Amino acid sequence: MRRAAFAVAAGAMAVSLAACGSAKESGGGSKSSSPKKGDAIKVGLLLPENQTARYEKFDRPLIEKKVKELTNGKGEVVYANAKQDATTQNQQVDSMVTNKVDVLIVDAVDAAAIKNSVQKAKDAGIPVVAYDRLAQGPIDAYTSFDNETVGKTQGEALLKALGSKAKSGKIVMMNGSSTDPNAAQFKAGAHKVLDGKVNVGKEYDTKEWKPENANSNMEGAISALGKKNIIGVYSANDGMAGGIITALKAAGISNIPVTGQDAELAGVQRIVAGEQYMSVYKPYAPEAAAAAEMAVDLAQGKSLDAVAKDKVDSPTTKQVPSVLVPVTALTKDNIKDTVIKDGVYTVADICTAQYKAACAKIGLK
Repeated sequence: MRRAAFAVAAGAMAVSLAACGSAKESGGGSKSSSPKKGDAIKVGLLLPENQTARYEKFDRPLIEKKVKELTNGKGEVVYANAKQDATTQNQQVDSMVTNKVDVLIVDAVDAAAIKNSVQKAKDAGIPVVAYDRLAQGPIDAYTSFDNETVGKTQGEALLKALGSKAKSGKIVMMNGSSTDPNAAQFKAGAHKVLDGKVNVGKEYDTKEWKPENANSNMEGAISALGKKNIIGVYSANDGMAGGIITALKAAGISNIPVTGQDAELAGVQRIVAGEQYMSVYKPYAPEAAAAAEMAVDLAQGKSLDAVAKDKVDSPTTKQVPSVLVPVTALTKDNIKDTVIKDGVYTVADICTAQYKAACAKIGLK
């Protein structure tokens, strides 16, 4: 079933992105331009920020572990985090090029702003794997989730939670950062599901995905719409959902569905407590494994045909070899079958003293 779901999700993403790509370059090759190397390779890993728990807790250690596994313990990962600053990330790419890494894995802060740095790496013979976000420039490979499907999953969950009340009031849409291409895809997917079925009272593109910015936006929405008129909130991720729920509580608003994404521990605990309706569980292990495998293959001058079964077009590069991973709507009903079953969290992680009673109510013990 997972293979079938993967194929469907990947095919949909490839068609969707190919339709909107208008490539000026065709740098997405399946082989590295650098000479073939052995296992003693140096992999540069650039992650975008540390506000979202996933990057330091999951992505980085998973990629480091997989690189070691694929290189018999001889591969080295050189790591840097841009802390949500595109200029810093460009400087980090320059540093990686100067230090002559063999391949780069880049999760871009700003997909457009990274373009020239990707070109610098390419000019230096360093292949680039775009991770999680489709960076512009002559990237060699890409792995992420089916991002429009993420938005659709969130929208469908919100409609299900609202039921017959879907048009009885207003919803607020709290999208992600306008500099993140994934945010635009989440937003597009959500709108495809929600448009015509709900009344959107206020909609925001949230600067830098920051919970405090989502909190401020939500306070503004409550003031503008009136607290009695808000029936639900589309939140693009869990971090922002936390800021939104804080604003709702402060205004005395409860029992309305709020969506999320990333299955962060705090988000899962809010789902258990009934404060947040759902999150999107994105299994990071297969995404990280794909990035590591493609990076090692590129550094060693191997073909990507065995791992990258799909092709995606970016605004600058056609037919990028890609791996796209399917997602799951996480609610209180399937916590055991998702994040606990996959070993992301234990029951003890989730059901701390504050949440023990709520956990017991849903049979989580």
